[in-house]
Amino acid sequence: MPAILKTFHKMTFMTGAMFILLLVQACGPPQSNRRLPDRIDSLIAAHPAFNGIILAAENGKPLFHKAIGFRDYESRTPLDTATLFELASVSKQFTTMVIMMLKEEGKLSYDDPLEKYVPGLPYSGITIRHLLHHTSGLPDYMAVMDAHWDKSKVAGNQEIIQYLRDYHPDKKFIPGSKYEYSNTGYVLLASIAENASGKNFIALCRDRIFHPLGMTSTDIRSPEEKKAVTNFARGYIFVPEKNRYISADSFPSSNYIVWLGNRKGPGRISSTTTDLLLWDRALYSNQLISQETLREAYTPYKLNNDSISSYGFGWNIKSAIPGGKTVYHTGSNPGYATIIIRCLDSDKTIIRLCNNNYKGISEIDKALSSIMNIDRQRSGNSQ
Repeated sequence: MPAILKTFHKMTFMTGAMFILLLVQACGPPQSNRRLPDRIDSLIAAHPAFNGIILAAENGKPLFHKAIGFRDYESRTPLDTATLFELASVSKQFTTMVIMMLKEEGKLSYDDPLEKYVPGLPYSGITIRHLLHHTSGLPDYMAVMDAHWDKSKVAGNQEIIQYLRDYHPDKKFIPGSKYEYSNTGYVLLASIAENASGKNFIALCRDRIFHPLGMTSTDIRSPEEKKAVTNFARGYIFVPEKNRYISADSFPSSNYIVWLGNRKGPGRISSTTTDLLLWDRALYSNQLISQETLREAYTPYKLNNDSISSYGFGWNIKSAIPGGKTVYHTGSNPGYATIIIRCLDSDKTIIRLCNNNYKGISEIDKALSSIMNIDRQRSGNSQ
């Protein structure tokens, strides 16, 4: 697998240590009286190379919402708050929502074996629950496809599953014994949803989530469909030798986005900050599923050795922080870096989308979370 492909494949979430610090700052006690918008503007000014959109909200009310930089560097077309971004692995929470909906309807059980819905795979002992929690031990589908797939063609879930059958790379560990982030598991979850419901996964997301919530800019788009969207942010990577940003799709190592362009489940959703806030609000209601069902998505997983994994169903979980339980997820594709953070007990939301692979993004997230902590108890006076 090309080195850059491995890099972006692994950059799906920050380290736990970084996020513990980030979330303690986001949900802890107030530290300053400066106005929240002024402080975020100062943060942006301190990171002039950042390119993207920041939305910070409390109780569903945006306290700050601003676009910074360009959606197209060549034409110098500016971003606006309605610009669409590739979400990458932030998409996984929508995959788990479809699975939870089908569970509520009795169409599947979390403890159903994988082979009930996707027969013929050479991996026994794996359940839907293992897939949701990234504890399945499945091998990396991207490595298999990179080694064997004809890259003049576009692969989807059916082709990925067939290649796992044909080449059957070894399972990494006994299911349930270890946490290891797995895009393969989320490809399989989308296919399980299709087999359990009898409907295409894209249609399930549209008909059951995007349309009912009024997420009019959100969809699972093919590369051709993305190009047809006028207000879509292109992804960029800074090249020191040229001293400028280059479109990420101009790098051959980024071509996997094209030849794996029909995959469903682990990524591929594109959206806006406004639509993601609609999604955030729906998760505080019973509009999609009951709060009782949703609660399990925010519950850590107990491994076979009695240790605890802090990844729920499509969400990383932090409970032992001053502001109460917080869930989050990041996403990374060539040129894109995304994050959604939700402090459940204090009802605060941070959505940050970036389309220039900015190297200081973790510093921005850390500072942004600290700023959100400042006005947690005085948001009514923050405007």
